[in-house]
Amino acid sequence: MQWRSIVVGLVLLRLSVSCLLWLSFGLGQNVSWGFNFPLGLNLHKLDLLFGEEKGSTKRGNSWSRRTHGFKFEDTDSICPKVGEDSPQRSYPSFFDGSRDEYVRKYSSFPVSLKAKMKDMAREMFYFGYDNYMKYAFPEDELNPIDCAGRGPDVLNPSNININDVLGNYSLTLIDTLDTLLVLGNVTEFQRAVKLVIDTVSFDKDSTVQVFEANIRILGSLISAHILLTDPKHPFGKVGFEGYDNELLHLAHDLAVRLLPAFENTTTGIPYSRVNLKTGVPPDSINETCTAGAGSLLVEFGILSRLIGDSTFEWVARRAVRALWNLRSNETGLLGNVVNIQTGEWVGKQSGLGAGMDSFYEYLLKSYLLFGEIEDYRMFQAAYESIQNHLRRGRELCNEGEGDPPLYVNVNMFSGETMNTWIDSLQAFFPGLQVLNGDVENAICLHAFYYAIWRRFGALPERYNWQLQAPDVHFYPLRPELVESTYLLYQLFDEDNPLHKSDNKYIFTTEGHIVPIDQRFREKQWSDLFPCEEGALKEREPNHQHNISYCNRIPEERRYTLPLKSVYMKQIDHMVGLF
Repeated sequence: MQWRSIVVGLVLLRLSVSCLLWLSFGLGQNVSWGFNFPLGLNLHKLDLLFGEEKGSTKRGNSWSRRTHGFKFEDTDSICPKVGEDSPQRSYPSFFDGSRDEYVRKYSSFPVSLKAKMKDMAREMFYFGYDNYMKYAFPEDELNPIDCAGRGPDVLNPSNININDVLGNYSLTLIDTLDTLLVLGNVTEFQRAVKLVIDTVSFDKDSTVQVFEANIRILGSLISAHILLTDPKHPFGKVGFEGYDNELLHLAHDLAVRLLPAFENTTTGIPYSRVNLKTGVPPDSINETCTAGAGSLLVEFGILSRLIGDSTFEWVARRAVRALWNLRSNETGLLGNVVNIQTGEWVGKQSGLGAGMDSFYEYLLKSYLLFGEIEDYRMFQAAYESIQNHLRRGRELCNEGEGDPPLYVNVNMFSGETMNTWIDSLQAFFPGLQVLNGDVENAICLHAFYYAIWRRFGALPERYNWQLQAPDVHFYPLRPELVESTYLLYQLFDEDNPLHKSDNKYIFTTEGHIVPIDQRFREKQWSDLFPCEEGALKEREPNHQHNISYCNRIPEERRYTLPLKSVYMKQIDHMVGLF
């Protein structure tokens, strides 16, 4: 019996020491021992248990220390790697399993639920579209409060929230064209196209933002024209007798009216606004944001290659190159606001959200469309700088200790964190990571934004990750998280022609679909910048990229949770879900 007493004593001693360690490091209060108690996932505290002496580094695995009462520091975790049978298994491994709440909730998507949600999405679209056509057309949009149409605020030209977007050109109808085809409504698509041809004119005394007119109007007209004339008929025979490229002519007319924005700037970076009749207003300011000036290449480039006129692609590429050449020599980062005459950075914040987002997006998407190796080299260099200076958290998404990956706003010259908020526009980045093949990082970042969505029922326009609370409390129906979700999972409408077609499609930053087509990789002119110093003349010939990266995920993980339950729970904790 003596040996039993010894064993019991040793067990009790080990339990006592373990409990003291947990309590000493502040973990005991929130620990779950496999029962229904709250679990506080302060994984960075375990560095003290497993780590050795740390050296300070610029970028570390913890971004949440202020949230948990610590001074914000960037430190790296150096937890040792241990095997499955090691007595020093990592903390997250104790919570792996196939029967937890996350596996039960997220491991399947029933066909009946999928069909129900698809029907709900369709109903929501037609609720908005039908009421716009009934109460608002031909004005730009429906004012839901007055149930009446709304166009530019002509009585208050300084109301740029309205006037930047609404140009008195039936915005909603044009913006909707390709959506009607995705929903399979060929009849209404043809009717809408004819309405646009018969009623829309850009000869208007309207001052609009170049960026908004480009992504909403020019992009939709180009997309609808391509779908109408596609000889492969991916959405069925959607063309109709008498169509004579009118949508393409409208797109050309609008682009010509936007060209004055590129004139009379010493840098080649365009003015942010133009009047569709008279050009750049005389009282225009000399400042513009990086995204606004550097996100024109997809639409302008496609237009140039469709009509055989290099002008539009040339001015868009010149703006991108001008911005690129202004990046910091120390970090490789760009700021968010620049003076178009002096080239000086007015806004020195570098991030992935407002003012920056689609600049990065269009570097990669332009490469996928046009095959210009220069675009890809710029994107890869930018992506490396983003990873080096904006990314915080643990090194790997699905392994190791530390906080989940997060991309913060930093000073473009020093890389130092400037604030503790992110905005909803940043939710596009997981989708871009998918297109770049970085699926693991995309999974983790997407889960973070999804957790914020679940907490608030929408993405706040600005979310403070330190305070776990919104800084700006509205949600203007932004599509960025939706696109990232689609690009990651694509399980929502498998039978849609968008998936079954021989074409590979990408979305513009406004969500218009364009095919990756060989004709967009051919141009009827010589190099755009043959004499410019430092121009990258190499071009990737005839290489079609398959933008499906399913094979990057190991076979054994394709039918399990994309992110381990312990890390999903950690993210939920980080955003205040429990």
